[in-house]
Amino acid sequence: MPGAIYAEGLVKTFGDVRALDGVDLDVPEGTVLGLLGPNGAGKTTTVRVLTTLLQPDSGKAEVAGIDVLKHPNEVRRAIGLSGQFAAVDEYLTGRENLEMVGRLYQMRARAAKARAGELLERFNLADAADRTAKTYSGGMRRRLDLAAALVVRPPVMFMDEPTTGLDPRNRQALWEVIQELVAGGTTLLLTTQYLEEADHLAHDICVVDHGRVIARGTSDQLKAQTGGERVEVVVHDPAHIPAAREVLAAFGKGETTVEEHTRKLTVPVAGGARLLAEVIRELDGRGMEIDDIGLRRPTLDDVFISLTGHAAALTEEENGGPGAGAGAGPADRSKGGRKARKETVK
Repeated sequence: MPGAIYAEGLVKTFGDVRALDGVDLDVPEGTVLGLLGPNGAGKTTTVRVLTTLLQPDSGKAEVAGIDVLKHPNEVRRAIGLSGQFAAVDEYLTGRENLEMVGRLYQMRARAAKARAGELLERFNLADAADRTAKTYSGGMRRRLDLAAALVVRPPVMFMDEPTTGLDPRNRQALWEVIQELVAGGTTLLLTTQYLEEADHLAHDICVVDHGRVIARGTSDQLKAQTGGERVEVVVHDPAHIPAAREVLAAFGKGETTVEEHTRKLTVPVAGGARLLAEVIRELDGRGMEIDDIGLRRPTLDDVFISLTGHAAALTEEENGGPGAGAGAGPADRSKGGRKARKETVK
C-alpha cells in the first residue's frame, strides 16, 4: 500500500532540460523523508509537483491517498507547505497573517484567533504579534511563514529549506516542532541544505541528482555504503609518518592515505573501538607522539561527495532562484497579490 506521499515515474522538463527524470518516492505515514541533492538535482521541482503547484509531464503521485493530478484541491486541504521564500503579507501583522490563513481554511474566527496565539508563542513571535510583518527581520518572517504552514495541523507537511536564515536557537526550536508533529502522526518531506539536519530528523534520506533518485536509505545505511569506519592519526613529528603508515597498514582493510602537510594518516578499518585501542598501543610501543587519533564514521558529507562527486552547497534553487519555492499554507496564499513565479529549471 502506498505511503502518505507516493510518486512513481515523475518526469518534468523545462525546454530541453529534464528537471525530473523518473522520480519515485514512497514515504510511510508518520515519518520524515529528507530529500538531498546538489545544484540542479530537482528537489524543489519535486516538492512543487507533489503540492500541486506544477503539473508533471508524466508519472503519477498521491498525497494522503489523494491523486495529485485528479484532485488537486483536495490535496491542498490535506497539506501544509513552507517554501524557500516567506510568503507572508507584509502589510498585515503577524497575528493577522495567521488568522487569515485559518479563515482561508474555513476555521471559525475564534478558533483561528486562538490557534494564531498558540503559534505566535511557539515560534517566539508573541512580542511582535501586533507589528506589521514588513517590520520583521528575515528570520522572523521565516518563523511566521512556518507557523502559517501549521495553522490547521495538516496530516502531510512539505518543508523546502525550512531553517534557512534561522539562528541556531530558532533552528533547534523548529527541530523540536518537527519532532512533535511527527510524533503526532504527521508525515513530512523535508529538503535541506544542512546535512546534519537530515541526519538528525529524517527516518529515510533520498539523494537526487539530475532528476533521478540515486540512493535511498537511513543515514546509517548510506554511511555504510560509503566505506564504513576509518582510523585517523595525526603524528606530531613528520619523520614518524612512514612508521605510522606501516602500523596502520597492518590493521587496515584498504589503502592508507597520507596528508603530508597536516601529518594525518587515514585507513579504512573493521573492528571498532577494540581495534582503535590496539592501534594506540602499537603506536605508543614504537615511541610515536600522537597529536590526535580517532575512529571516524562517514558523515553525510562523505556520502554526498561519494554519490554526487562534490560536497553539498547552496544552489540556485536553494538560494531562492527564480521559481525556487512557494509559500506556506493553502494554494490561495500564492494568489491574490502574489503572482506565480515563472518556472525555471531546478
